[in-house]
Amino acid sequence: MSVIQSATPILQFGTSRFLQAHADLFLSETLAQGQALGPVTVVQSSGDAGRRGRLLALALPAGFVVRVQGLENGQPVSFETRVTSIRRALTTAEDWPEVCRIAAQEAEIILSNTSYAGFAAQPADHAPDFDQAMSYPAKLTQLLRTRWQAGGRPLQVMPTELIARNGDTLRNRVLDVAKPLDPGFADWVVAEVCFVSPLVDRIVSAPLEPAGVVAEPYALWAIEACPGLVLPCHHPAVQVAADLDRIEMLKLHILNLGHTWLVADWQARGGSETYVRELMANPAIRARLEALYTTEVLPGFAVHGIAEAPAYVAATLDRFANPYLDRRLADIAQNHAEKIRRRIGAFLTWSGVKAPQLRALAQAVPDANPDPSD
Repeated sequence: MSVIQSATPILQFGTSRFLQAHADLFLSETLAQGQALGPVTVVQSSGDAGRRGRLLALALPAGFVVRVQGLENGQPVSFETRVTSIRRALTTAEDWPEVCRIAAQEAEIILSNTSYAGFAAQPADHAPDFDQAMSYPAKLTQLLRTRWQAGGRPLQVMPTELIARNGDTLRNRVLDVAKPLDPGFADWVVAEVCFVSPLVDRIVSAPLEPAGVVAEPYALWAIEACPGLVLPCHHPAVQVAADLDRIEMLKLHILNLGHTWLVADWQARGGSETYVRELMANPAIRARLEALYTTEVLPGFAVHGIAEAPAYVAATLDRFANPYLDRRLADIAQNHAEKIRRRIGAFLTWSGVKAPQLRALAQAVPDANPDPSD
């Protein structure tokens, strides 16, 4: 299913809207400046025939459009850019031998952003040979075995799935499958495959047809430093960090916490709003959120000496107020109790601050409050 044949040092699993507006866009912008490792082969691993049109459109010579719309420093931003970093579009269901060849001969980095279902373990994972019913980690293991059998050049794997310590998690899944196949292969994975743990962030909304997406201006690709790290590109959104914990805390306990507070307030009021931007357009609701950040959230970051927190709050308010993004409150409200535990209860434990509003929310959810007697 290839459109243009050329060497592609980046092998990407996943055709998500997120990757289109994130890694694929960054690579496209930096390829033109000679600041990227190289172009991409994108692989659909689900085998979903209904998405073949989008898959093929990703690799058209003219590229696809990403429309960037939102607020930066309170000012509106709106422009379109064309992404041309993808050279091939393949599917594991039809093109497995070619995917194996690229993994063995061309790839320097394997990038992924697969669905939760695609990442979840499957009964077929421990089959001795490739099976389309395998999860993504098991398919990756089969590809790594092909590379090992072809001489075993070192390789870097960079998942972008929203999983804590995603690189470590993926490595452990791969080793679980690799060890029964061949202990020597598993030893090679440990020694020669570098699993990097990135943290990514960009809100995307409406898809464009046949491929492309609408995205906010804010974008982050934070990559944890490690020996021998190879950057896919040099781009303003790409940061190398000695420790991702600070960045993760900013995202979890400012951006995500704010989303959860807005939903809790919306539910308590019986609000009729549909989107986050509608809440932010209400001066009273916005003022209460800003006060929450100032009086309860930022003191927690001050305890840990994270000086960039106020600037992150300002950027978060712009992101919430983005008039072009349709962030549905009902979607954010899914798994609300668990989100209160992870975003609010965990913040109270981490920060040690009193935070009466947040503590009241946590107390309404069993096991979310670190000290119910306080």
